[in-house]
Amino acid sequence: MAGYHFGWWDRHGVPAPGASGKALRPALVLLACQGVGGRAEQALEAATAVELVHNMSLLHDDVIDGDALRRHRPAVWSVFGIPAAILTGDAMLSLAGRVLSEAPGPVGAAGPGWLDDAVQQLVEGEFADTAAEGRHDVTLAESTALAEAKTGSLIALSCALGALAGGADPARTAHLRRFGHHAGAAFQLVDDILGIWGDPRVTGKPHLSDLRSRKKSLPVVAALTATGPASEELARLYRSPAPLTDTQLADAAVLVEAAGGRTWAEREAEQRTAQAVAALEAADLAGPAHAGLLTLTRVITGHAH
Repeated sequence: MAGYHFGWWDRHGVPAPGASGKALRPALVLLACQGVGGRAEQALEAATAVELVHNMSLLHDDVIDGDALRRHRPAVWSVFGIPAAILTGDAMLSLAGRVLSEAPGPVGAAGPGWLDDAVQQLVEGEFADTAAEGRHDVTLAESTALAEAKTGSLIALSCALGALAGGADPARTAHLRRFGHHAGAAFQLVDDILGIWGDPRVTGKPHLSDLRSRKKSLPVVAALTATGPASEELARLYRSPAPLTDTQLADAAVLVEAAGGRTWAEREAEQRTAQAVAALEAADLAGPAHAGLLTLTRVITGHAH
């Protein structure tokens, strides 16, 4: 089931290479390690651990959200069942801790505690996200903090673990952790924008899936907490007890944009990207790794050309 999720084989265990994700977090680990003067090989355990945790969260997310597609094919739960998907995610989390604890040097010593802290933040963010769906009083500040916990925590950890593996001092490690924190927040903002207006052929997720499940994503909360008729009509749609029809979903997307949700999210993503770049500059990394992290930041926040 894990192999199917990673795109290594089909549902019958027959090798059938497919999409295995962007491997963003392990790339951040390796580049951070190289940027502080280490070799990529020193950070392989850390890179593996963060990718395992990330994929655990995807397996569980798809169950929580009821999303039947992941990476352009049926999600694990829709093929093997919900219990199997949950347990596969649990196994990935357990394996991540084991891999990290067996790493040599400071990564094996301090890394597992850092990983546990990040997973706790991730879980808190995910729980707050699901709890928000049944509430009508979610604030924008609350929603932003939730996104930082849900996405920023693991991306920040990736950068910090890479720095630790490369032998960076605490100040440099803190700069890279802050870089990951802001880059992660920008990434979540962009992901939330794509969750409403993204092309399913690109995202690999069903059209308007976030609105269908009435997620209080950042553009939606920004729209709901605004004033005016578009915000009020969106609130009525979100509170209606019946499932939203395709026409209502399309209307909801228009209302989010009309109430300023998309503009706010795009502007906030720009600001977070700028904060990430400032932290990266402060880390004073070696040239190639600095350029790589800068490029990666532009890619994940939708600013690549």
